[in-house]
Amino acid sequence: MTNAPSFPAPAEGPSLWRVGRSYRAPLLVQQFPPEVPFGFLGHILPTHETLELSVEAHRIPFSNALEILHGARTVAEAELASGGNGGSTAQLDLERASAEELGHAVARRAQELWKVGVRFVALDSNRPMVEARRRRLSERLTAIGFRLRVPRYQTREALLPPDLTATEPRPPGYWHTLPTDGLASLYPFGDETLLEPGGILLGLALGDASPVFVDRWSHASYSWGIFGTTGSGKSFAAALMLLRSRWLRPDTSVAVLDPLGEYSAFVRAIGGSVIRVADGKGGRLNPLDPVTTRGDRREKAARVGTMLRALFPSLRDEESAELDAAVSQLYEEGPEVPTLHHLRDRLGERSGGAGRLATLLEVFHSGSLRYLDGPTTASPTEDVVSVDFEGVPDDQMPFHLTYVLDWAYGRLSGRTGPKLLLVDEAHLLARHASTEEFLDRVVRHVRHFEAGVMLLSQSPDDFLARAAGRSLLRNLYTTAFLRLPEVSSPTRAFFGLTDAESEWLTRARLPRETGYSESLWRVGELHLPLAVVASTPEYEFLEATLGRSSASSTFPSTRPKGGL
Repeated sequence: MTNAPSFPAPAEGPSLWRVGRSYRAPLLVQQFPPEVPFGFLGHILPTHETLELSVEAHRIPFSNALEILHGARTVAEAELASGGNGGSTAQLDLERASAEELGHAVARRAQELWKVGVRFVALDSNRPMVEARRRRLSERLTAIGFRLRVPRYQTREALLPPDLTATEPRPPGYWHTLPTDGLASLYPFGDETLLEPGGILLGLALGDASPVFVDRWSHASYSWGIFGTTGSGKSFAAALMLLRSRWLRPDTSVAVLDPLGEYSAFVRAIGGSVIRVADGKGGRLNPLDPVTTRGDRREKAARVGTMLRALFPSLRDEESAELDAAVSQLYEEGPEVPTLHHLRDRLGERSGGAGRLATLLEVFHSGSLRYLDGPTTASPTEDVVSVDFEGVPDDQMPFHLTYVLDWAYGRLSGRTGPKLLLVDEAHLLARHASTEEFLDRVVRHVRHFEAGVMLLSQSPDDFLARAAGRSLLRNLYTTAFLRLPEVSSPTRAFFGLTDAESEWLTRARLPRETGYSESLWRVGELHLPLAVVASTPEYEFLEATLGRSSASSTFPSTRPKGGL
């Protein structure tokens, strides 16, 4: 008969628990941050380290929950009434408002209160290693707003298994009171992946590489926005989404407003045509042609005023009024299809041929825009068409974008089936209130024509200064953020970005570093960190057809690491 093997008894150190050669190093939460995204712990707990997470949750009875919240609100109100008692008035006001809001949610049974205990435990057979793991975990959690503590001479109490009654001895501060949403955010397997039937692949989740599919046509708005700094992969991502949309629904017609001339070869490669504004190749678009408003001459007159104010931003109020009067008269009295020389003649009749307005409009007679003076000759019949603005002077770009946007809007309204309009460098239209308002109207109304807009710009800040820009952003159902140089406070507040998300966006890796774009997609209320990846055939096609600034210098010339 042999003796059973003997194991050393557990030993408690000041902050460690040792059983044999195995060390356990607990880490407790003192205070939670004000906000975290659902499932955030899945990104905090790396798979290459041995870490343990324990979450104990005990539901607080309904009546007790209301009593707790009422007490919290009463205390905050009393301290506010006494001047804060040395504390922060803003913080007390926030606590009062939060307790009141949560109280209403609990009363409606939309939320519950929970007694929650959370502990993290680093595991290793080596004492210095286990302490280093706990330190690294503490640094990651502290960076997103957690206040933590290492239990000293309380390790046994911190590591006791739960007895399901929440009466076992625990270190002070172990228990917290959280609402249902707060408790749900602690589960690292929170899954916000979208798999919408009939959707296109947006990308792969950065956390677990699960695919995300979104069906543009199943939501209230069909319009999307993509924002990112130069070199972040905006143009590549937009072309990839257009390509996948056309593969899934070949009847989708596409119009591209292309200020930098990046999409011309791409459009031709998928069977489309290109209109070049600077040299007239592909035909002319008459800015005054009322066909774009389906014959509504009053609406066309208003749009012409917007176009000309974009070209002549220095117009005085009296000049704007005179111009509007001349344009309105032109559309009331004819001809049926006015051209720019008709407008110039009408202004000459009204002013006797003198004045600054007549001088300004000379640019359409003998100046750099004289090629626009004439009837429309461009009549693309293809389902895909691009308007290339390469070579247009910067000061004339908003004007060209505006009348071409008007033409594209008319094209959307006059065709059947699903339609997409891509507007690159959309911030150029946000420079002037009138052009921004027109772009906002387009985004709000195109859904009536079974159409969506895809806006590309470097920063959402370009659209947050005025009501029309904010309205435009609100009507984008899906918004993608690639690398941003900075994330302003207005952008954080408008899109509901957490501090951690905002900080991450300034460090999101670029395609030239990884072979794919790291991005944060806001789809409805979901925030999804994704890698925008292309399959090898997609990548090779886009590399061959997109402008060099969009593909070749942004993505490596070798096969992308993110290729499927």
